[in-house]
Amino acid sequence: MLRILDKLNPQALRILALLLVVVAVLVFFSLVVPNYLNGRLFNRISSSVAIMALLATAQTLVIITRNIDLSIGSTIGFVAFATGSLITNNPDLGPVILVAYAMGLGAMFGAINGALVAFAKVPSIIVTLGTLALFRSALVEYSDSKSISTANLPEWLVSFPNTVLWQWGQMQFRAAFVAAVLVVILVHIALTRLRAARKLYAIGSNPEAAEMAGINTRKTVFVAFVLAGALAGLGGFMFLARFGTITVVAGLGLELKSVAASVVGGVNIFGGSGTVIGALLGAVLVDLIDTSLVRWQLVSEFWREAVLGVLILLSVATDALLMRRLMAARQAREHRKAEAKIAQELASTNRGGAE
Repeated sequence: MLRILDKLNPQALRILALLLVVVAVLVFFSLVVPNYLNGRLFNRISSSVAIMALLATAQTLVIITRNIDLSIGSTIGFVAFATGSLITNNPDLGPVILVAYAMGLGAMFGAINGALVAFAKVPSIIVTLGTLALFRSALVEYSDSKSISTANLPEWLVSFPNTVLWQWGQMQFRAAFVAAVLVVILVHIALTRLRAARKLYAIGSNPEAAEMAGINTRKTVFVAFVLAGALAGLGGFMFLARFGTITVVAGLGLELKSVAASVVGGVNIFGGSGTVIGALLGAVLVDLIDTSLVRWQLVSEFWREAVLGVLILLSVATDALLMRRLMAARQAREHRKAEAKIAQELASTNRGGAE
């Protein structure tokens, strides 16, 4: 076991610690909620996390460059409404065109944020706080006091999230969840394998050093916001498919959940480190706590948000503690190995001198 831990990098150790926290949460709620651990729990969590996984991934791309996107909830709301309006008026449109439209619209919103942050040099928290309200106001004007109804959407769109691709016992692997996980995996591969994607980490770690190394920091930050917007647009499509009925409050509050999922998943809020796999696990943990609190009768409806906040803080603290212990144990073992190696070399030197 210790040898395996020695071979793991800090990010892998953090993911391992987060998995232990997820297991601890499952064990806790299984003790206080009757008939808690079953296939229906997996189905509920997977359906909910399909959207949050995309938003957490989008947020991660921005956070690792030392920025943040607080307008992501408004983006997903506008895209969901605009996409629903398009398919309602043009019911013969195919899935590919509709997804491309949603991602393109999201990328456009991301480009607005990216241009102001990267080229106008306005802090991202100020920019995205402003566009949070701006995009929401644009949705109110665009909707003209109307809403999108499930009855006006095509059957293939409404049934997509709940389409069961395969089943293992009571656990159903549905299309929306599988699609979201595939997107996360593709982004993870890009961030770990592509040199262009690694520039995001370089900028987050040390922007000045990255610029001196020849990285176009403005262009890279701009692209990060555009990609985050495109993923938020895809999340808007998923939001439309899952809920069907879309109003001007669609996506409200998702920006904070996406930040929470990323940070809980081990993404450094100061940039430079973190993985989208960790963000996915963070999204699972946040949705797991949220869904489980609904079934915990001891907690009233009015206190659920407070308990959710406390449990998230405890989860983060436990994750940090476990990570610190794992890293300390690893460093202690490496130190002992180094001391043993030095002692062995000294012993060999002494034997050689005696001869």
